[in-house]
Amino acid sequence: MITSIHGTLTAATPLRAIIELNGLGYEVNMPVTTAEKLPAVGTAVKLHTHVIYREDAQTLYGFATAAERDFFRLMIEQVSGVGPKVALTIMSRLSLPLLESAIRMGDVATLAKCPGIGKKTSERLVIELKSKVGALDSSGAIVSPSIESVRAALAENPHRDAVAALVALGYRSDDADKAVRQAALSLGAKATTESLIKKALN
Repeated sequence: MITSIHGTLTAATPLRAIIELNGLGYEVNMPVTTAEKLPAVGTAVKLHTHVIYREDAQTLYGFATAAERDFFRLMIEQVSGVGPKVALTIMSRLSLPLLESAIRMGDVATLAKCPGIGKKTSERLVIELKSKVGALDSSGAIVSPSIESVRAALAENPHRDAVAALVALGYRSDDADKAVRQAALSLGAKATTESLIKKALN
């Protein structure tokens, strides 16, 4: 299994990149949320990957973080009716923090806003993944978090807090998420909730 690729970015579009490594060019499919974080063409890049092997093709999928790669894998392996194309569509529209939050809170409406994702698929995402995006208990078993623990987790995450603030100001959740993602790219990983909100509103 190819779990990552580190090479030179030679071409990029919102859903695909070519990474050259040892004289070979690898085509990597990716969500828009990963493409947003790619460096300039001609520079080094590392993506966390998942490969799907079929009789007639081998397709490589890449993600900015291992957590995003693992979430993609979880969706295509655990949720009926969600294949790689649908999973990429979902992850292109919503960032991982917002996806996990929507699933934990059973927010079907937010999930259903992804293009091509109807209410039934959104409900399956919640039903199949709610316990799997929870915390581990002392024995290592996956448990669903309480409302209080979810709220605490949201309070500790600047990205989620900023999205929630924009939604409270009237933004749609997916638009708020996109604005905060763009703000985070500009401000860097240490950006505070307040700075993300201010940047997103500019």
